[in-house]
Amino acid sequence: MKKISEKNSADKPIGVFDSGIGGLTVLSEIAKLLPYENTVYLGDTARVPYGSKSKETVVRYAFEDAAFLLKHDIKLLVVACNTASAYALTRLEKQLHIPVVGVIRPGAKAAVAVTKTKKIGVIGTEGTIKSSAYTKTINTADRGIKTYTSACPLFVPLVEEGWTNNKIALGVAKEYLSEIKNIGIDTLVLGCTHYPLLKDIINKVMGNKVKLIDSAEATAGEVKRMLSESGQLTRRKTEARHKFFVTDSPERFIKVGKKFFGVRLSKAKLARLEGN
Repeated sequence: MKKISEKNSADKPIGVFDSGIGGLTVLSEIAKLLPYENTVYLGDTARVPYGSKSKETVVRYAFEDAAFLLKHDIKLLVVACNTASAYALTRLEKQLHIPVVGVIRPGAKAAVAVTKTKKIGVIGTEGTIKSSAYTKTINTADRGIKTYTSACPLFVPLVEEGWTNNKIALGVAKEYLSEIKNIGIDTLVLGCTHYPLLKDIINKVMGNKVKLIDSAEATAGEVKRMLSESGQLTRRKTEARHKFFVTDSPERFIKVGKKFFGVRLSKAKLARLEGN
């Protein structure tokens, strides 16, 4: 466990990055669980989605995102992107001087805890599914569990466009999920931070007997645990400040993001990353 020893370090913000808007689901859960913690959010909207990129490219993007947030003197980094968690988390943990939390381990742990039939489905971007990160993590916890995976690349642009509950989204969901539904899973991991924004549509297709696992809540719990164990939970009792940065189109980010983070998302600044 990495621990920061600088004076007043507990009052530093938590840094969160994602390829776009989906990471707001993680940020929202962090804000609910830790209402006094300041945060800095970076959405790499100019290069979304990460899921169709090569491992080398995603790792480079992740380090550029991290470098930007480190300039804001963060005390902990949350990789609120499944593809970046799959490809870059281990390297970020080794090379950064602050604690790093990904979304795959908490989500996998939550799925293992609730499945009864030991048949777990995982949907995600092409990169996340290709990495087999969820399958490996789930099997490490319980070798008796069978995992079934499916890439759903069009879900990300649907969310980015704000099309989360219309006929187009429903049609795409039916096309992607029909095969994995017929296998008879009882648990489905939403293996991309964008996907919880499509929960209603996914639930409509899968039915109420399938438990949907949103790793955002589990990730927020992991953030609280790590900060608590390292003595880095803020002692302030004043309203938290949330800063937002994007690499393209702040207006569009605010318009769609408000639906998921509320009025607290009223302003987003344009960020320029190293390497761009």
